[in-house]
Amino acid sequence: MKKLLIIFVASLLAAPACAADNYTIDPNHTWPVFEVNHLGFTTQRGRFNKTSGKIVLDTDAKKGSVDLVIETASIDMGFDKWDQHLKSDEFFNVVLFPTMHFTSDKLVFDGDKVVAAEGSFTLLGVTKPLTLTVNSFRCAPHPMNKKPTCGADIAATLKRSEFGMTKFVPAVSDEVKILVPVEAIKD
Repeated sequence: MKKLLIIFVASLLAAPACAADNYTIDPNHTWPVFEVNHLGFTTQRGRFNKTSGKIVLDTDAKKGSVDLVIETASIDMGFDKWDQHLKSDEFFNVVLFPTMHFTSDKLVFDGDKVVAAEGSFTLLGVTKPLTLTVNSFRCAPHPMNKKPTCGADIAATLKRSEFGMTKFVPAVSDEVKILVPVEAIKD
């Protein structure tokens, strides 16, 4: 019996361990967009042109993590004067807070698909819990570079006043919708 136990333990140790895969966020295909109601007339949209980050994904164990960094000075509203206004200390204060940051160590799965990421979001030096909804999650070889790639469309809604961004609330809505297409390539 002792010999059988030793063989069993040795076979467990020799079995290949399921390892998480590491992915680097592709900054050329990951552009966070936000939407905010402007004076009750329209929905205004802007985006950030510079992102970076890592994703760790273990679909067998149904776990992983996300680390997404957004450069606030890369804001793009479509014309320079508006960009400069939003970079000021009245809004994103890019001099003191050059980045926004989402981190998560809890991915929510439905079968083999990630459907949410529960974590925290830091804006203007304030960190609050934030859950991202993950839609259209897919991992497959990239059709052009043939590297394993994962992608999804993520969404969340937050109140900017909770992070200290209160200028023009409520005329410019407190509620901000965030939409991010994310693509990440396996390291």
